Amino acid sequence: MNKYLKLIMLVTAIGFASCTEDISEDSTNGNWVKYSDYEGKTRSGAVSFTIGEFAYVGLGTDGEDYLTDFWRYDPSRNFWQEIAPFPGIGRISAVGLSVSGKGYVGTGFNADLEIEELDDFWEYDPEADSWTQRASFEGGARYSAVAFEVLGKAYVGTGFDGSYLKDFWSYDPASDTWSQTISLFGSKREGAVAFVIDDVAYVGAGINNGQFLYDFWSFIPESNSWNDLSLNDEDDTYDEFIAAMGRQDAVSIALDGVAYIVSGLAGGYSSDIFSYNPVTNRWSDDWTKFEGTSRAEAVSFVINNKGYVVCGQSAGLRHDDIWGFEPDQEYEEFD
Repeated sequence: MNKYLKLIMLVTAIGFASCTEDISEDSTNGNWVKYSDYEGKTRSGAVSFTIGEFAYVGLGTDGEDYLTDFWRYDPSRNFWQEIAPFPGIGRISAVGLSVSGKGYVGTGFNADLEIEELDDFWEYDPEADSWTQRASFEGGARYSAVAFEVLGKAYVGTGFDGSYLKDFWSYDPASDTWSQTISLFGSKREGAVAFVIDDVAYVGAGINNGQFLYDFWSFIPESNSWNDLSLNDEDDTYDEFIAAMGRQDAVSIALDGVAYIVSGLAGGYSSDIFSYNPVTNRWSDDWTKFEGTSRAEAVSFVINNKGYVVCGQSAGLRHDDIWGFEPDQEYEEFD
């Protein structure tokens, strides 16, 4: 089913049952600052990765075309510069990540193709400003998966290929090979969030069969194991946990050992932000809400201890703005 038709159906089906009503009064913890707009077209369903002091954002759709342009963001100069275009097929809902100084992009969805799901995998070399096709993702064509890097390897899993998925695969850039690893213990899903703190990966949220998923898992590559970190109604921050998980196509930011889940589709387009502390396994919503337009299908990245949220969509409106988040700063209205 076309991804955007599914998105509309989900909003209609669950709009009256959102679990993301405000839990606390508006907070002044954390500050959002708007930076120089993304210089490519407005878009949603893009990908991002970081290499050194730069972030890279590209692909996605402007609502008419599947895009292949890519742009590098230099936060020290607040400047976007176009780089070599992606040589593969334009797409949405792909995965992007970086490993050992190279960027990687793969999988995704293009409704103009006879087979809409994709399994190709590409490497970007920032020094040569060039793309090279690598071994295709062995888990099979899919979109709305998650990806992360831990200890020099890329991991890709979950997503949708006509059915919901929960398998995970690791990629070794040195040998250009894929190996299947242990599957996510929880439900199959698409549109989940993932982040890494201290070489441990975390996966949660997303949907399965049109329903939000209220579970949360950590993955330890060294032991190839998943641990259930879901809260129950006896836990102090259970309400915040449920609100944080009740969404799809959100973005995550990991800063100073704490993760932040921002925006997403949660019975409507959201501007909520929730933090997770892995040391205490506690959730909080005591943060200044995202100051841009509520949205889903944005991308995020972290550079120099500052998180950024870029692009995305709200209903039929697509965005090209970029916002930086500093959790240790107090909210300032005019900055």
